[in-house]
Amino acid sequence: MRRPVVALVGRPNVGKSTIFNRLTGTRDAIIDDVPGTTRDRLFGIGEWVGVEFDVIDTGGIDPDPGGQKAPLSIGSADFVEEIRRQAILAVEEADVVLFVVDAISGVTPADREIATILRKLQKTVDGAVRPPVLLVANKADSANIRANTHEFYELGMGDPYPISAIHGTETGDLLDAMIKIFPTQSEEESDDSVKIAIVGKPNVGKSSLLNRLVGEERVIVSDIAGTTRDAIDTKLIFNEVPITLIDTAGIRRRGKIEPGVEKYSVLRSMRSIEKADVALLVIDAVQGISVQDAHIAGYILEEWKSVVVVVNKWDAIEKDTYTMQAYTEKIRSELNFMDYVPILFISAKTNQRVDQVLPTALQVQEERLARIPTSALNDILHSAQDDHHATSKSGRSLSIYYGTQVRSDPPTFLLYCNDPKLAHFTYTRYLMNRIRARFGFIGTPIRIVYKARR
Repeated sequence: MRRPVVALVGRPNVGKSTIFNRLTGTRDAIIDDVPGTTRDRLFGIGEWVGVEFDVIDTGGIDPDPGGQKAPLSIGSADFVEEIRRQAILAVEEADVVLFVVDAISGVTPADREIATILRKLQKTVDGAVRPPVLLVANKADSANIRANTHEFYELGMGDPYPISAIHGTETGDLLDAMIKIFPTQSEEESDDSVKIAIVGKPNVGKSSLLNRLVGEERVIVSDIAGTTRDAIDTKLIFNEVPITLIDTAGIRRRGKIEPGVEKYSVLRSMRSIEKADVALLVIDAVQGISVQDAHIAGYILEEWKSVVVVVNKWDAIEKDTYTMQAYTEKIRSELNFMDYVPILFISAKTNQRVDQVLPTALQVQEERLARIPTSALNDILHSAQDDHHATSKSGRSLSIYYGTQVRSDPPTFLLYCNDPKLAHFTYTRYLMNRIRARFGFIGTPIRIVYKARR
């Protein structure tokens, strides 16, 4: 079941980033007194009384995002349209909207405009207004300010919740109210298809690859970076196997993401990785592997998803006998935490090797679901310890007695030992390599968990 989504909406400098940090328990959001400081994509996970939820900081309506033009007036058409775009995105994506206002400044024309737009965008579903909006009067740092928030009733958004995000005052009451109006989580429909997400930076050819894989122009293809805004699911049957292909918006480097639309696109991309079985990490052969490609690989690994690295635009590279080998070695070096992933060199434009993409992804999925017999696993563990015993720590050495595979998807192994604290990550990687040498698990992360046994 997916987590409920909470979107923070409001004009600049009302404290949305501070509320974001408070809800997620982080300091990820940049906090500054300059309106419009939040220009990065910001989404995180919050938790209250055992309920997890996604939080999106939409950023303020910045009348001058590029710094190249005069600030827009509150009543200007451009300003109103910017507010409308942000509100539409929040309503489309969120299960609950937190409409943040400034308790010190009072009601402003921008607040009234946002309230009007939010009311127009809400819909009645099964007798309930969706998404519900909670009016949050932030910066209510004193009892006197909290007692004088009655003026916000004129916005027509119900009772205001006066809080101080910076001090945490009254935020518990807000969270209680928010949890109560989360939609009832129903079990998702059964879907036995193999879910393959196509992810990568903008303009690396993800949509072109999808069109080749499905054999038709299903997705708009453009040379303009960021054309694909939403995650698009495409169903197909390949070799009698049902597959769901998920084409996602490109993931930009932090600090290079525009407010509004693209911020939500990144959220949808991350969700696509979360619900996928296998991720196709598409890299531009001309640009080469970048820090952002490694970041995306890190996102995939954090979700314990299987991976196939797809180097696209291979037709545009001048090649000799050693080019592919050199490129492979560079990728292995840059993605040294993913040395187990298969690498394909393709051209979606000319269809070169595109026919290898789905078979490789399905092979990786089979490896993801594989199980090792307990006896075979323990043979590997005993042999590994005989060949290389764990380095001692404080006069003690790690001793692994036996292990078993407790789950697949991803393959997870529980190893009983004398003391889990003695397990160094280098020795864990050594054990993973020994397991892979025998059973492969190509393209799939392996998880090893240690448990003490007397």
